[in-house]
Amino acid sequence: MALILMLLVPGAVGLWLVTGGRALPASTARTVALVAAGVGGLAAITATVMRPVVDRAWIPDLGVRWHFEVDGVSAPLVVLTAVIGVLVVAHAWVERPWADAPGSGSAATYLGCLLLVVAGAFAAFAARDAVLFFLAFEVVLLPMWVLIGRYGDPHSARARADASARFILYTAVGSTLMLVGILLLVTRAGTADLGELPAAAATLGTGEQALVALLLTIGLAVKVPVFPLHTWLPAAHTTAPTAGSVLLAAVLLKLGTYGLVRLPLANVPDGFSRIAPVLAIAGVIGILWGGLICLVERDLKRLIAFSSVAHMGFVVLGLASGTETGVQAALIGNIAHGVISALLFVIVGGLKHRWGSVDLAVVRPALREVSPRLGFALILGLAAGLGLPGLAGFWGELVALLAAWNPAQHTGILRTCAVIAAVGAALAAAYSLRVARIVWVGERVADDAREAAVAQTPDARSVELGVMALLGAAVVVIGVAPWVVFSVTADAVTALVGGGR
Repeated sequence: MALILMLLVPGAVGLWLVTGGRALPASTARTVALVAAGVGGLAAITATVMRPVVDRAWIPDLGVRWHFEVDGVSAPLVVLTAVIGVLVVAHAWVERPWADAPGSGSAATYLGCLLLVVAGAFAAFAARDAVLFFLAFEVVLLPMWVLIGRYGDPHSARARADASARFILYTAVGSTLMLVGILLLVTRAGTADLGELPAAAATLGTGEQALVALLLTIGLAVKVPVFPLHTWLPAAHTTAPTAGSVLLAAVLLKLGTYGLVRLPLANVPDGFSRIAPVLAIAGVIGILWGGLICLVERDLKRLIAFSSVAHMGFVVLGLASGTETGVQAALIGNIAHGVISALLFVIVGGLKHRWGSVDLAVVRPALREVSPRLGFALILGLAAGLGLPGLAGFWGELVALLAAWNPAQHTGILRTCAVIAAVGAALAAAYSLRVARIVWVGERVADDAREAAVAQTPDARSVELGVMALLGAAVVVIGVAPWVVFSVTADAVTALVGGGR
């Protein structure tokens, strides 16, 4: 029942809000959506603890089943999605993008799209059938496209059209490659069950494994995204409403890295190991490229988007190591990036809502003086993003570097990538300090100007403060007690990689 409620409640309510509930008043739609997100989130946490199984035949002739189950690999991501789902719906009391949406944008459609993204992510993380995983993955894309294209930046219709078109085109191409890889894997192995696939796929030849791994990895690399397939992400983040950016960073990107773990790494490890050096190099280039752009980027929201490209580079570097340590690094790096990026996008979205833009070239008073709660949350997010010990970002990056230094194979290439990635970590410190100097330290202004700035930038309170406080607490808890994640994923990762290489 917990699994069924986890999938059904946000999915059914979201679909109803988009189709039949569009005429609902905004206050009613928000309440309905929050209840649905809360029920779905509680059911998801219950399913994570109790680990029930739903397994029913769906398409017997193709061997496709309705098979849902939460295991150690997916459990942290299910919990992350549950928490983020509630927070983005609650954030609708702070930011109301439907009020500025062109045409027939409504609160119900906006909230329904949020719920559909959450429901699709739940289904993808819990799916234990490869075809079912693909279908659940695709459910997420259409409502996200609507959020970007209809409820994005109201000041530029051209930017919305460009960002939404890039998003759907890139992800559609990635989905096509992923589907071809899944179908090839399933037909050659004779099963779509993710529990049986590793043993069945072991009979594939070396060339077939390499082809399947290549198709799956490229298709999923678009979703992560991995350099040079990342160019859709900054535009999508910059244009999307705050809740859309939070979902994109904390949930949608995680589907890509989770897919890499669940499909090519688990099922065709020999083929994946052959392309792992290329994946590692692409990840490291993304770390450097994202860091260098962040050093000069003027738009703060776009800067956080490019920092995501850099941080996800550490995740794929850990996966490319082919070791249990590397997969552990990727999984905790996923969760850490989810909460850190969500916190930063909530803060930056709030600043953009107050200021009208987040152009770093505009001289503004110190955020620490005019809005101390926002300023503290910003410093916490930046410190976590640069990998400061004691905060969430530290463990994913450190363990990924250790895994790359001691890989399963391709030692020379992976160790070189580890050294270069360490330089990228230094770049993260540089651009984080740059943002802190410009926004948090700010400029010294006269008292009358400071009073005007306080009026223009009211501090976080009520729902906004609660959202930031919860995300900030998660950043600290994961940093201080990483075993909260490691203890959940350890056994599953050992079984997945095989013997803890």
